[in-house]
Amino acid sequence: MTPPQPRTSQFLHRTTQRVRAYDRRHPLVWDLLLTVFFVIAAVIDYAGDGWKNIAHDTDVPGWLVLTLSLALSVPLLWRRSHPMAALTVMVAAGTVNSATGAVLQAALLQLFVVFNVALRSRIRTLVLSCTMTMIPVVVAVVRFPKGSWDQQVVPQFWALALVAAFGLAFRSRQDYTNSLVERARQLEVERDQQAQLATAAERTRIAREMHDIIGHNLSVITGLADGGSYAAARNPERAGQALTAIATTSRQALTELRRLLDVLGEESPSVPASADLAPAPALDDLDSLIESVRSAGLPVLRKVEGEPAPLPAGLELTVYRVVQESLTNTLKHGGPSATSELLVSYATDAVTVTITDTGRGALTEGHGTGRGLAGMRERTALYRGTLEAGPRPAGGWRVRLSIPIPEGPTP
Repeated sequence: MTPPQPRTSQFLHRTTQRVRAYDRRHPLVWDLLLTVFFVIAAVIDYAGDGWKNIAHDTDVPGWLVLTLSLALSVPLLWRRSHPMAALTVMVAAGTVNSATGAVLQAALLQLFVVFNVALRSRIRTLVLSCTMTMIPVVVAVVRFPKGSWDQQVVPQFWALALVAAFGLAFRSRQDYTNSLVERARQLEVERDQQAQLATAAERTRIAREMHDIIGHNLSVITGLADGGSYAAARNPERAGQALTAIATTSRQALTELRRLLDVLGEESPSVPASADLAPAPALDDLDSLIESVRSAGLPVLRKVEGEPAPLPAGLELTVYRVVQESLTNTLKHGGPSATSELLVSYATDAVTVTITDTGRGALTEGHGTGRGLAGMRERTALYRGTLEAGPRPAGGWRVRLSIPIPEGPTP
């Protein structure tokens, strides 16, 4: 566990962050403050004759001293926007300063510009700026030799190298921080994109489930209602049976719909426990599905080949939904005399389901939106299966689903 930082350290860190943020938003304000400060200091040094305390020649004209003071301080205003241009002006003024023997302290302001060059420019530019900055030093050594040359050149060289190294270190840390910020931004963008993709996928899954549940049950209810209204005048008993089947089918649809919508909410106290815990449809529920379709008026013949094998729950749900959608399409579009046949074949490596009917077919007459077929293909693709759907040469419609059985223990 990281120990808490002292309040003084936290205060300094927050203050530094605020100053940097303000400088990024208003860079000219900080540049003006810094430049005005050093211009005033240089003018005070000129007006108070402080420069004469270290000058090699105190007889330098006052106007020249003032000009050099301004030339060595005013270019600081452009140290970040045009560092090499500012440094060129300051080096020229520094060279005159060294040649005349004025030795103004404002010449040290060149180090600020070198620091900014190291912070923002290429290494080649940094080397050039350091070489330019050493020109006034060499001129001073040649013009006013005092002791050995290394005593005058080496300290200036090391000061310049230290400033350049500090600028490079600060630049490296700045680049590292910027890379972390950019990486965090990219991760945030990727997180938002993944959330959008997950939302779209979940929306598609819910729409597919609702289409299968509501579409099938409403088709059955419609068939039962049509049959009940037809039999009401001739056989009231059959009409009552149709109404009972409609009520049963409606309750089943409502239970499945509640279970599906319950996933969307964190809590649903009004949903019964039986609806919360009801399992998803599986192959064992095909009998009740076929019976509901038969009661709606569609004769269905079921055949099974091979030895049934245990399958994952998701795979069984896929097979169930494909059979449900196929029978629903036949019920809606097959016509009054249509019949259907369901063949389930089990092999060692795959399960194959074939649904055929003798109806007219939905797509041949231009009915339907194709959403059900697209949903069947999406479900099949989840398990790397194949789905074939199309009209039969002898008439009617045929849907063939083949899904490989995964190896290993069945969850």
